Amino acid sequence: MSRHIVIIGNGVAGVTAARFIRKFSDDAITIISGETRHFYARTALMYLYMGHLRYRDLKPYEDWFWPKNRIGLIQDTVCEIDTDMRTLRLQNGKAIQYDVLLIATGSRPRKLGCPGETLPGVQSLYGVHDLELLEANTKRARRAVVVGGGLIGIELAEMLHSRGIPVTFLVREPGYMSHVLSPEESEMIHEVILGHGIDLRLNTELAAILPGADGRVHAVVTTAGEEIPCDVVGLTVGVEPNIEVVRSSKIETSTGVLVNEFFETNIPGVYAVGDCAEFCQEGIGHRTIEQLWYTARLHGKCVAHTICGIRTPYTPGVYFNSAKFFDLEYQTYSTMPPLLEPGGQTLFWKDPRARRSVRINYWQEGGAVLGFSVFGVRFRQEVCVRWINEQRTIDYVLHHLHEANFDPEFSRRFERDVRHMYSGERNSVMERGQEEERSIISRLLAPFQVR
Repeated sequence: MSRHIVIIGNGVAGVTAARFIRKFSDDAITIISGETRHFYARTALMYLYMGHLRYRDLKPYEDWFWPKNRIGLIQDTVCEIDTDMRTLRLQNGKAIQYDVLLIATGSRPRKLGCPGETLPGVQSLYGVHDLELLEANTKRARRAVVVGGGLIGIELAEMLHSRGIPVTFLVREPGYMSHVLSPEESEMIHEVILGHGIDLRLNTELAAILPGADGRVHAVVTTAGEEIPCDVVGLTVGVEPNIEVVRSSKIETSTGVLVNEFFETNIPGVYAVGDCAEFCQEGIGHRTIEQLWYTARLHGKCVAHTICGIRTPYTPGVYFNSAKFFDLEYQTYSTMPPLLEPGGQTLFWKDPRARRSVRINYWQEGGAVLGFSVFGVRFRQEVCVRWINEQRTIDYVLHHLHEANFDPEFSRRFERDVRHMYSGERNSVMERGQEEERSIISRLLAPFQVR
């Protein structure tokens, strides 16, 4: 018997789930979103603003895709979830019945709670409506301030810079992304930011946003008391699960919608995936809340199996992320904390002639590789993941490092330099060890020496 599967949210998690549910079943599928009627690539919004893409280029699927695959689309906002009656109430007053409900409402920008953050000219950057607002706010902008040292912050700084708008970038930490990057890698990004003319302020926090005579933003004030004039402020201090409509229902929530390894909530027939889902215990995902594009896609594919009767626990595999800091590309395979775990070692090579680096973490005992972090070069994901899963040693990896290199043809090679650095460090450690051993032996034999 055919069921009606309703998905709230048309981001990558919800749409991926819809695609795979359609592959596995003939159930009726309806996607509801108050943002847009169609699915678009949220991560590509910056390139639309910068003129690299047209809006239609942001739509991964043609308009005919939805009717052809019998996926219904409703552009409206869900105001209430009644799990007893299995009913959704929409903003337009209509009610939608469901047999299976999938909550994929994503994230929303986090608020700071500081004075002035609701002034005209102050905004976040998350969805297409934020981009439309940015177009209006920057028409005659003379100076902008971006607050927050994450990926969205640096994207917004680059977007504004592309329009010739001077930008002051406030980062409260002592280094950009210093909570996840080593000082050497963070410093490389500093050089890129400053090299593009961005006024980077580290160890700087926002205290208030001040209005001008026209009621719009006029300046920001830092906790140090400095006043920085501006007419646009970008608040990019992270995101949080968008679960307001869920909190008033019987579905259990914490920071996000609580789910198990099958993305099941406490209510039978109700699931949650993507940025809004929170695993009810440690050890299911990389984090209890995973807010990455590729993990959202994995969520959607996994939950589709379970919804269609192929009960499948979530296994995310080796952590992966990539980003671009202006013209500096970054990739990481496995978590690479700035401080090594006890017993861990790191090999860090930086090209003295160009802005590129390779970091490989490994266990000192046995040499098994733990993860990779690369800047300015490209590594093959499948190779790095295979080496980590197979627990290949640092010696093996360095010998086969060319297999991971995905740089364009004729790019300057670096594998030999990395191997030489490792050999030099290892020889230096061995020499220090031998010197210490000789010193100990000498002290032990000293009383027996003939004078």
